[in-house]
Amino acid sequence: MCVGIPAKILQITSGVLPMARVSLNGEELDCQLAYFPEAAVGDYVLIQNGFVMDVLDPQSAADSLAAFAELGVLNIPAEAG
Repeated sequence: MCVGIPAKILQITSGVLPMARVSLNGEELDCQLAYFPEAAVGDYVLIQNGFVMDVLDPQSAADSLAAFAELGVLNIPAEAG
């Protein structure tokens, strides 16, 4: 089973296969935007296996990150919520 983790888009590189640079639990990663090319810088997205799988509203992202932190699965930085 895969678990999607919320991340915030920092930068987008357009092209045939658009990519997003995201902040995920304090680390920066590159992810594919093939399924959600309409995502924008500042959006919260659900990341799974290097792909953006959904665009989240900020409250849903904060709730998910809080749940991960409460379960002790991730160490969430203070600015993430």
